[in-house]
Amino acid sequence: MEFITRFVNAIVDIHPLHSMTVHFPIALTGTAFLFLVLALWRRNEALEQAAFYLIALSGISTIIAGLTGYRDNIVRFEGEAPLVNAKVFLALTLFVLTLGITVSRWRDREILWRPSTMVMYLLAFTGSFLLAATLGFLGGVILYGF
Repeated sequence: MEFITRFVNAIVDIHPLHSMTVHFPIALTGTAFLFLVLALWRRNEALEQAAFYLIALSGISTIIAGLTGYRDNIVRFEGEAPLVNAKVFLALTLFVLTLGITVSRWRDREILWRPSTMVMYLLAFTGSFLLAATLGFLGGVILYGF
């Protein structure tokens, strides 16, 4: 029983929740981008569908990472974490972009395969990964400095 109490205390009080959730948007956007590039290269619809599911999951994980980041800002930094405004703006931008990608692909299964939309779709995936990576870098700056 003591182990369970210590475990719950470690998750809730000692370790920041944000650091446990923040890696999901980065990994999911990066993997979605990779799968999309592989889908284009191999002309594989299964890889494109996997990229779609991954980008949808990254949108959900962005919400969770944002909420835990907000909580940790209040609990750990007393609402005064450095770069918090930039991170909030970039996180909201990432969420809107991943939501836009998800809705666009959900409405049009052929969005990648049509030359008129292919470039924008690929650029949106690239942008989502770059936003997630930038957010991760800024988080590292908050914890470790430049």
